[in-house]
Amino acid sequence: MLVSGRCQTRLDTLMGQKAMVPQGIDEASVTAWLSDHVPELVAPVTFTLIAGGRSNLTFRCTDAAGNAYVLRRPPLGHVLESAHDMAREHRIVAAMSRSSVPVPACWGLCVDPAVNGASFYVMSFVDGLVPHDSIIGRDVPEADRHSIGLDVIRILCELHKVDPDTVGLGDLGRREAYLARQLKRWARQWEASRTFPIPEMEEAGRILAERMPDQVGAAIVHGDYRLGNFIVCNGRVAAVLDWELCTLGDPLADVGYLLNNWMSMEEVIEPGEGDIAPTAVGGYPSRETLCDIYANETGRDLTHIPYYRAFSHWRLAAIGQGVYKRYLEGAMGDSADMDLDRRKAGVIARAQAAMELLA
Repeated sequence: MLVSGRCQTRLDTLMGQKAMVPQGIDEASVTAWLSDHVPELVAPVTFTLIAGGRSNLTFRCTDAAGNAYVLRRPPLGHVLESAHDMAREHRIVAAMSRSSVPVPACWGLCVDPAVNGASFYVMSFVDGLVPHDSIIGRDVPEADRHSIGLDVIRILCELHKVDPDTVGLGDLGRREAYLARQLKRWARQWEASRTFPIPEMEEAGRILAERMPDQVGAAIVHGDYRLGNFIVCNGRVAAVLDWELCTLGDPLADVGYLLNNWMSMEEVIEPGEGDIAPTAVGGYPSRETLCDIYANETGRDLTHIPYYRAFSHWRLAAIGQGVYKRYLEGAMGDSADMDLDRRKAGVIARAQAAMELLA
């Protein structure tokens, strides 16, 4: 697999030397499993951590012939299998490979904990850059940014046109009443994690429930559709990643979420966030352009898109408050590296942003 110099990730530079086997990988048994499931694999295999923490761990597996693969497994010490369901995630990625949505090819799923202590699945390694923030986003050539943005919205249109039954995902989740279920879930989360009053949070929740638009149709909803979850290369999206939140429901939730993460250099959603949004480096299509393309390609009415954007902010505020409370109470371990004041300010800013969109 050749790597374009323009698309070579920083990870490859940082991990050029062979490192110790990272935690979360049983080298001997995982190599044996890979040898049985990947015909072209040439042992031995070198494992390096690409991303990890409290979310799923992602490892690059490089064999003796230079072929690269990606292994995904739950975080170390995870408790709830339902929160890190590798079989479900593998099923979604494998299903999407039968559509026009670009995803890595899947090589197999292991559900035997004796192999590596937890379930995992293996995909092909896709060359390119993952623009998590504006720091990495600067490495995306300016000339490529507009076309990447157009590809992002084109792929979202294609995703929402996919018939779940045709790709084998018809039973992935309930299709109807998506917003009602989400509002109920995150209102409970907010009530359970509230540590200080945010009048805007309460009012936004009330208005969201009161003005809830009727859901028109249902689609496969990615759940975390943003530039930081794509591999980009040569002005295109090479692969869409992180399908762990995928479900069936209202596709406009994906649109609202994408627009909230499609920030310009002038915008600040929460302290510091405007500086780290990958689109903040400039050169990408406007939100208006994305909306026009989506509406034209899908035929969906975006009249209520400010509602979906408000819902996205409100939901993220509830999620952020839950994280804030867990750190505050020491449930997340040492909070010395967590700026609790910034986290609190971010929750407030999200609630305020929701209210501004509902005004």
